[in-house]
Amino acid sequence: MRALTAGAGVAVAALALAGCTTTAAPEGGSSASGGTITIATTNAFTSFNGDTPEANLDTNGMVGYLTGVSGGLGLGGFQRLDKDFSVIDNTDFGTYEKVSDDPLTVKYTINEGLTWSDGQPINADDMLVNWAINSGYYDDAKLDESGAVTNGGTQYFTLAGSTAGLDSTAFPTISDDNMSMTLVYSKPFVDYELVNPIGKPAHVLAEKAGVSEEDFVKLLKDTPKGNPDAPVAPNATLKAAADFWNKGYDVTAMPTDASLLVASGPFIVTDFTPEQSITLGKNPNYKGKMSPSYDQLIIRFIGDANAQVTALQNGEVQAIQPQASADTLTALKNANATVHSGSQLAYDHVDLSFGGVFADANVREAFLKTIPRQQILDSIIKPVNPDANVLNSQVFLPTDGDQYETAVAASGYDKFTEPDIEGAKTLLNGATPTVRILYNTNNPNRVDSFRAIQQSAQQAGFNIVDAGSPDWGKLLGSGSYDVSIFGWVSPGAGNAALPQIFKTGGGGNYNNYSNATVDTLVDESQVTTDATKLADIKVKIDAETAKDYYGLPLFQSPGLFADNGSVQGIDYFGGQTGIVWNAQEWTLAG
Repeated sequence: MRALTAGAGVAVAALALAGCTTTAAPEGGSSASGGTITIATTNAFTSFNGDTPEANLDTNGMVGYLTGVSGGLGLGGFQRLDKDFSVIDNTDFGTYEKVSDDPLTVKYTINEGLTWSDGQPINADDMLVNWAINSGYYDDAKLDESGAVTNGGTQYFTLAGSTAGLDSTAFPTISDDNMSMTLVYSKPFVDYELVNPIGKPAHVLAEKAGVSEEDFVKLLKDTPKGNPDAPVAPNATLKAAADFWNKGYDVTAMPTDASLLVASGPFIVTDFTPEQSITLGKNPNYKGKMSPSYDQLIIRFIGDANAQVTALQNGEVQAIQPQASADTLTALKNANATVHSGSQLAYDHVDLSFGGVFADANVREAFLKTIPRQQILDSIIKPVNPDANVLNSQVFLPTDGDQYETAVAASGYDKFTEPDIEGAKTLLNGATPTVRILYNTNNPNRVDSFRAIQQSAQQAGFNIVDAGSPDWGKLLGSGSYDVSIFGWVSPGAGNAALPQIFKTGGGGNYNNYSNATVDTLVDESQVTTDATKLADIKVKIDAETAKDYYGLPLFQSPGLFADNGSVQGIDYFGGQTGIVWNAQEWTLAG
């Protein structure tokens, strides 16, 4: 699944890709400390920076969360989320406080004596660099709905999320001891408590830009704010750092460059076998209370749920996070596994690419009329959750209660529950549009959804082209398809997903959607702190996108973890970090 963003500077992720598991018996036998824990997840690891649009995948986010260098809520920064999605302050790392309401002013202070895993000090340089990355402060590019630069300006750092919130801050104030950073917002920011100004190390990005950390920080202080109305030639040093941040952390093998592995959290990557597994050990320089009792965590990538269950049963892995299905639940029961299940803060959806075959609103509406949402729900979700219903909001989930019901009444998505082939034919008026559908061919649920849509749409006259790929995540936003079927997973906190997905040029706006009214509403959502008014804005966004025939939500995803009893502490969590959300607390059974 693709990740949604919790707040500015907070990456949120999830996209269910294929994976395969790795065998490893616990070192040290049944000892309560030391040893190895091996788990299996669905998607393969592809990047040490899951905060870019291309690398915004769940397994990348899990590793970033554990190592503390995701640029979001994690184990190596100022805050993380508890099981109920409340914010837990990581006071072992530092503190933050709101020092003024008008203007909104927040001060972050890092504890003395903390270092990165390579021994370099963690200080305000690192916070300033992460602020620069996530605020878009130096950008002077104007982007069209496809993300293309239209004025000759420069967009330095390409975010999966949005600069919303931080883009209203003035240049930060740094304390004399270089341990504190103070942000002053020109507008209220609804998600200010979710801003974690720690991501990639300043000294690593400086090195990649060919300068010292001191000179890199001086450059940031001396370079003026970007002005899209008066773009200038790009700053070569800043551009070099940004280019590395954007692409340099993507990997196809275990890096020989150790600087890619530098971490602030309790875990650090020690090995990586592409398409097979990634291994994390203890960060020797971590000074907090979240250091695990065991020596290493191996995450194997096993895309097939049955293969995950088999690996669990054979003792090759000790816990798994497979795609939920009735067959998987039955297999786990037969394997005498302990099952942890619940609803995910995630949903599958069908998005239409604006332009091309869908430039005509009638063609968009006609295609949506062919999608057999009830059939898809009945075949994929009902066997796991008999109480599930077709999802009728792009913004709310059924677990949101009255807000969800209000959104459904406003959007009218419930009118698209069953196919209306004759209505689609009328809108097409004899036309037979060719539509290319992108989906993950390694995900059985997405394959089933594609086939159901293909069969139904063809009845109305659409010519459906199978554009599915195991590398579908890399193709999002490429223009090589007209329809995409995938899933978003939320972190469980914040509102930054709204600009990420729906705003013109948003980091997750892969279908080039652009609506001036929605842009205005999204902007309002980021500065509205009144909960009732914010909910109303979200309902309006839902209704406006529905009127544009943006696409259709399909269903809220069920979640499933399982273990074989050899690991204690595994507990269900429906947010983006999945099974590893409390991996620092796990112990090997004695």
